[in-house]
Amino acid sequence: MRNKATSLSWIEFLITRLVKASGYSAIVFVGLIFFFLMGEGLPALAETSLSSLLSTRWYPIEGYYGLLPLIGGSLVVTLGATLVAVPVGIGTAVFISEIAPRWLREILKPLVEVLGGFPSVVLGFLGVLVLSPFLREFLGLPTGLTALAGSLLLGGIAIPTVVSVAEDALDAVPRSYRDAALALGATQWQTIWRVTLPAARSGVLTAVMLGVGRAIGETMAVMMVTGNAPVLRLGLEALFMPTRTMTATIAAEMGEVANGSEHYHVLFLIGIALFLISLAINVTASALVFRQHKRSERILS
Repeated sequence: MRNKATSLSWIEFLITRLVKASGYSAIVFVGLIFFFLMGEGLPALAETSLSSLLSTRWYPIEGYYGLLPLIGGSLVVTLGATLVAVPVGIGTAVFISEIAPRWLREILKPLVEVLGGFPSVVLGFLGVLVLSPFLREFLGLPTGLTALAGSLLLGGIAIPTVVSVAEDALDAVPRSYRDAALALGATQWQTIWRVTLPAARSGVLTAVMLGVGRAIGETMAVMMVTGNAPVLRLGLEALFMPTRTMTATIAAEMGEVANGSEHYHVLFLIGIALFLISLAINVTASALVFRQHKRSERILS
């Protein structure tokens, strides 16, 4: 019996250490990626002038590496995708979790999971063949390959992520919260809006941030439908004109540059910018969720 207890304690010790090592390895891998990007991208600051990097022209053949058109294109497409994915995704999650009958929920939930696993290149192909021609004819545009097409497509790609995470958060709200609100005379919509959603706020916020991260990091689909024109445009017209994102620039040009060239280092500098943007989004989401947990603990105490 003593030998058996000793072996079980050793197994528990090894499993505990293995779980801790797996957790720490994620931090180590992210750190290694960041240091690799820094090592390959920072030389661009010495090789290229700051005025060139902050210019509005991206034409590497002649030595123009203006990042503003790429950053502007990424912001326009990401904001447009967020405006599509967040209301539709949260609304769908509320319908699945709170309104749909059980038999319909058993159909919709797996369907959303399947849609989330669709290859982005297939969705980009559908965007080129269906979405872009439709936008060109419906809006009377010179071309359907615009930031609007990229926003709609990326919004559709991000919706399953938002729906899945938000629905899990809503489903985790105790049933007693809903029963108490209904017992006090609240309608079903008042219960959803004033009780269920506030109780699941941290999970819903996480779903939104994951959807935004999915949109800003997407490459192939957005490269296929946005027209890839690195031109900085201001105002609402930017949504109806071709644009180019940072991810599409890296994917389109990394295979053609000479290793160690100025163009090569600038592309890694774009990767650093994307890394920092994604890090800022995740840190902001974590801070908001932590603040919400603290507020909930203060209310309960």
